[in-house]
Amino acid sequence: TAVGERGIRELGIGLRESGLQFAKAFSSDSGRTIQTMGIMLEELGLTGRIPYRTDKRLREWCFGSFDGAYDGELFMGVMPRVFNVEHVHQLSYPELAEGLVEVDTAGWAESWEKLSSRIWEGFSDIAKEIEAAGGGNALIVSHGMTIGTFVYLIDQTRSHGLDNGSVTVIEYETGRFTVDCIGDMSYRTVGKKYLDDGEQD
Repeated sequence: TAVGERGIRELGIGLRESGLQFAKAFSSDSGRTIQTMGIMLEELGLTGRIPYRTDKRLREWCFGSFDGAYDGELFMGVMPRVFNVEHVHQLSYPELAEGLVEVDTAGWAESWEKLSSRIWEGFSDIAKEIEAAGGGNALIVSHGMTIGTFVYLIDQTRSHGLDNGSVTVIEYETGRFTVDCIGDMSYRTVGKKYLDDGEQD
């Protein structure tokens, strides 16, 4: 959408204005993340200047027979009923994953073991690759629940509600991940001001 695209431009501009440098870029292989990365690399002035590739392990959770359905149906209706809770936020990621497997009539939903392994390996391999090449920042575009799951696997005590266009920073050193920040919207705020000011000129 035009609104979504503007939000990604805000993020790209905010990252550019911060002076952050990126060694490589990665995204899931979904059309939406590829488009998002294209806009961000353009705003950062990095299109064709840093290596970029897609990795299917960074894909969003597969919601099985609910894939493509309105999220609210699954998260506000079906899952709370299955677990007899008022709200889906009362459930942990492993409980959610196993609940999905239970209600999925298509047989596509991933078990927690399969899902968490896929996500962990996807991000870990990127970290190792960057480290082996001498370090630096990786720019990664993934999906809300996938990023939230990765944060959960590193540190279960951290909250993991993520807005579109937010930035989560994970540090990796000598084989260990630490969560620096989750769902930071400050880059978008900077980018929004930049775009708003430009429109007023």
